[in-house]
Amino acid sequence: MESTLRRTWSEINLDALKYNYEVIKEKIGKDVKFLGVVKADAYGHGSINVSKTLEEIGADYLAVSSIDEAMELRLNNITMPILILGHTPREQVSRLIEYNITQAVTCKAKAVEYSEEAVKLGKTLKIHIKVDTGMSRLGYLCEGNFFDTGVRGICEALNMRGLFAEGIFTHFAVSDEPGEECREYTNHQFKLFKDVCSEVERISGRKFLIKHCANTGAVSEYPETYMDMVRPGLLLYGYGEFARKMGLKPVMTLKTTVSTIKIYPEGTHISYGGIYVTDKTTRVGVLPYGYADGFLRALSNKCSLMTANGPARVCGKICMDMCMININDMPDVEVGSEIEVFGENNPIETLCEIAGTIPYELTCAVSKRVPRKYIQNGKIIEQELMLRM
Repeated sequence: MESTLRRTWSEINLDALKYNYEVIKEKIGKDVKFLGVVKADAYGHGSINVSKTLEEIGADYLAVSSIDEAMELRLNNITMPILILGHTPREQVSRLIEYNITQAVTCKAKAVEYSEEAVKLGKTLKIHIKVDTGMSRLGYLCEGNFFDTGVRGICEALNMRGLFAEGIFTHFAVSDEPGEECREYTNHQFKLFKDVCSEVERISGRKFLIKHCANTGAVSEYPETYMDMVRPGLLLYGYGEFARKMGLKPVMTLKTTVSTIKIYPEGTHISYGGIYVTDKTTRVGVLPYGYADGFLRALSNKCSLMTANGPARVCGKICMDMCMININDMPDVEVGSEIEVFGENNPIETLCEIAGTIPYELTCAVSKRVPRKYIQNGKIIEQELMLRM
């Protein structure tokens, strides 16, 4: 649905997405598969349009968190392989098989459930085995004294009826963190993963078609971990220090407008709590952008947004539907003027540093009432509003 308001919106540059894909693909080489992580609505960028673009330019796989996310793609004509990284209830196995969706298997209990359901249907479910090498979240535990039992458990899953283990994977915990200790931990995880793969293949006599473990940090810093496929997330969307290092482009720009301008005398308290007090006669712009749109309240009174005349400081606490900026020395900023929340002129990393968070949180926070405008070849090709009417 198209928005009827020019209020606050995000611009998703599919040309930048394509550029980032091509740069990463050149780095990893033609023989390494590319999995695009599009969970959480492609981190707020819009999973359907992002996935369509990745499919068109030759990516090999997509990853989502749930069957609902996977079905959204399938029902919108995305045909390329999709891996569900999270849990799927056993009663949904029939849909996994019907729509050719690959499911991560993280433990014996899940393997048994999926096997039983597939056997009932007389069909085969494609799976990727998840190995816990030190993330301490999901996967067959294979660290230390658990190595032998973990390997046996994986081999057992390979022999279960109704399951086809196409791949095996793990997830690095600190590949995006600096320091020798983090490098040692990542190298330890990688060696453990390789040892598990080798032992499972030796015992079972089977070879995995796809082994993968390289996330954003590993794609940038650990080329030895590429194996058969990589899984860039933040890197694909052009944010963070590794993206800057590789010359990648931010895919999302978030913009709003000045809806009202007020002039307040010295001593005026602005917004809830009155934590901002004007020190002189001050020209204030009211923006239709608040925490219900995704503007973290933690940024209140701390950050600046970008006008055509330079940065304008946020005044006081961010409200649900709006915020205020100081435009006292910016006479050219008028009602209707565009304001960049983050993008090329106001890097998202700056806001993240102030808020003590990561770009993922800010892009994922962009709410459904903020329309997405998709740009390709310099033109808006589609506008999407997630609200239902």
